[in-house]
Amino acid sequence: MERPRSQALFQEAQAHIPGGVSSPVRAFKAVGGTPPYLVRGEGAYVWDLDGNRYLDYVLSWGPLILGHAHPEVLSRVREVMEKGLTFGAPHPLEVELARAVKRAFPVDLVRFVSSGTEATMSALRLARGYTNRPYIVKFRGNYHGHADGLLVEAGSGALTLGVPSSAGVPEAYARLTLVLEYNDPEGLRALLKERGEEIAAIIFEPVVGNAGVLVPTEEFLKALHEAKDYGVLLIADEVMTGFRLAFGGATERFGLKPDLVTLGKVLGGGLPAAAYAGRREVMEKVAPLGPVYQAGTLSGNPLAMAAGLATLEILEGNPGHYARLEALGARLEAGLKAVLSRKGVPHAVNRVGSMLTVFFTEGPVVTFKDAQRTDTALFRRFFHGLLDRGVYWPPSNFEAAFLSVAHTEEDVDKTLEAVEKAL
Repeated sequence: MERPRSQALFQEAQAHIPGGVSSPVRAFKAVGGTPPYLVRGEGAYVWDLDGNRYLDYVLSWGPLILGHAHPEVLSRVREVMEKGLTFGAPHPLEVELARAVKRAFPVDLVRFVSSGTEATMSALRLARGYTNRPYIVKFRGNYHGHADGLLVEAGSGALTLGVPSSAGVPEAYARLTLVLEYNDPEGLRALLKERGEEIAAIIFEPVVGNAGVLVPTEEFLKALHEAKDYGVLLIADEVMTGFRLAFGGATERFGLKPDLVTLGKVLGGGLPAAAYAGRREVMEKVAPLGPVYQAGTLSGNPLAMAAGLATLEILEGNPGHYARLEALGARLEAGLKAVLSRKGVPHAVNRVGSMLTVFFTEGPVVTFKDAQRTDTALFRRFFHGLLDRGVYWPPSNFEAAFLSVAHTEEDVDKTLEAVEKAL
């Protein structure tokens, strides 16, 4: 596929925007080449500035579980948009969306923000304010947004670019973040035994999507919940998994009992919206009820609330959507394994529901260290082989691919044909 207009615009963009992009992974630095400028989406497909069509497995990095430009979501947004874009005041849709979140997750109060980073940052500030303890625990390769204290051994773009931490984060602040290995229950238990009473919270991705898909073991989940015995709050970062792995996210799917949950992506239905939520006694520490301050000019924006509410109502009203996503995911997983095995390519395919990653290494891939063994040079060739055949896969081996209910069995089969030809 030729992309001359995208190439020209990307070159110009670099004169105006750092790296030419508003989020690092979009620059294709991990895979090389020029990113296509996408200008239209419909269902499971997107079109670029040059008119090329792609079958989309990025889906705006997860939010578009219903596919692009879902008619009902667009209709609800238009209806609200005609009455005004923002008011900086309470709006009825905030209450409706909060009710929907409470139907999905075991929480009492919900506070809306505009991004996943805001949600996790605010949840950690709240945890410290509630417990009056300074330390937090995160896991190597888990990505929780770009707040200072969380850019320590982070995943996502930071991992893709080979920068697991960030310049500009004060060392004294970074020292308040304790980093452990994901899926290492004994390491977690040892830390809790030694320093449990100093730790305000443990934040974790229930299913890691930002080091590639990593699936939690039962013993690891058990150790996480044992932290409550030390007065440590458990924060499930469901920005990616919330409403995607089930209506109640990974919390429902794995029977988790977090004190706080962070949400985003699907919650906004394609517009900027996120939230942190939890049990009443913790959430009542948030201003204006309590001393933990957090605010946002566009928090609870009416357009985002409308898109999110329309999306959640469709998901809640059609529980068969999740069974369909599971079936599509299983079809893609099995097909990828079959093609890669026939071609003699070392691989591990990790999947939960509609989230999936192909690692180019001998399996299994259970830990962050396992994921780092993947052959990123081979992935670059794999990525461009698919892109040139009209399949838009995430441009990093350390990001999850996503399916939507707009994808079909034929789309999956077409993808597998492209994989075979690319290999």
